[in-house]
Amino acid sequence: MGVVIPLEEGKNKQASVKPLVDLTKSDMDRVNQLILSKAGSDVQMIPEVANHLISSGGKRLRPMLTLAAAQMFGYEGEGHIKLATSVEFMHTATLLHDDVVDESDLRRGKSTARMIWGNQASVLVGDFLLGQAFKMMVETGSLDALDVLASAAAVIAEGEVLQLSVAKNMETTEDDYLSVIRAKTAALFAAAAEVGPIIANTDKASRAALRSYGMNLGLAFQLVDDALDYGGKAADLGKNVGDDFREGKITLPVILSYRRGTSEDRDFWKTAIEQGESSDENLERALGLITKYNGLGDTIARAKHYGAIARDALSPLPASAHKDALMEVIDFCIARVN
Repeated sequence: MGVVIPLEEGKNKQASVKPLVDLTKSDMDRVNQLILSKAGSDVQMIPEVANHLISSGGKRLRPMLTLAAAQMFGYEGEGHIKLATSVEFMHTATLLHDDVVDESDLRRGKSTARMIWGNQASVLVGDFLLGQAFKMMVETGSLDALDVLASAAAVIAEGEVLQLSVAKNMETTEDDYLSVIRAKTAALFAAAAEVGPIIANTDKASRAALRSYGMNLGLAFQLVDDALDYGGKAADLGKNVGDDFREGKITLPVILSYRRGTSEDRDFWKTAIEQGESSDENLERALGLITKYNGLGDTIARAKHYGAIARDALSPLPASAHKDALMEVIDFCIARVN
């Protein structure tokens, strides 16, 4: 069961990632070729595990941000291809590691790599991809880009550890949770967007604008994902509705519903999340409480808030097709809940 939250009529409903895809298509073809090349190894299991996830149908939004951000400042070299590939490898490595930490069985509708090859292989292939990513960063010759992406890698790891420290703890605050997703998800969006203007040797103000755009887009993106787990459809999620609940994940709809509930409601959440009693019956009750206390609606409202900040970050930049496409990505990310 899911509770579908309708958006207001308007342009958000028609938002598409297609303009971004079209603008970056030629460069993304080169990125995809480089991905296949750099995921190769004489050790047979490495490309098997890597390609299982790489070829599983993700939109590759993060590397497209890097490409578009470089293109919008007139960059014509090769470095943005390597940086975009590095970003995708960092993202893939994070997913491989996440699935081990979260003990996830499904990713984008397919069995996770850890379910096929085991936890050890998933972690080690993730490490291999990180190593390849850093090699490509060095090859671009940009210390600033290397610094931004290396810093992001450290922040993402911090976010993983922070998430462990708050896992299945119903006293987790909204601020605690935002700290987790700012590190785990938004930091890579921010870095992906910022290295575009860096490789194009543009000014610090433009770098800051793209970084703010990426950070706030990443926050909006993750908050919408949180809402979709309780209000989406399995076909759209690439997993079953309620998987976050079954895995005992503390996400914003749960945090809001817990804090707004009665003592009886809070006892239920502690039993379901902290003690792992995540039956279908309890999922139904959880959905009812999230609906009662507007956990989904307010999660989406916060996503829209961060989307507005992302939009304002780009607003001072000169008009261009790339700017328009990046703006539309904000609406696209939020409109996924419709």
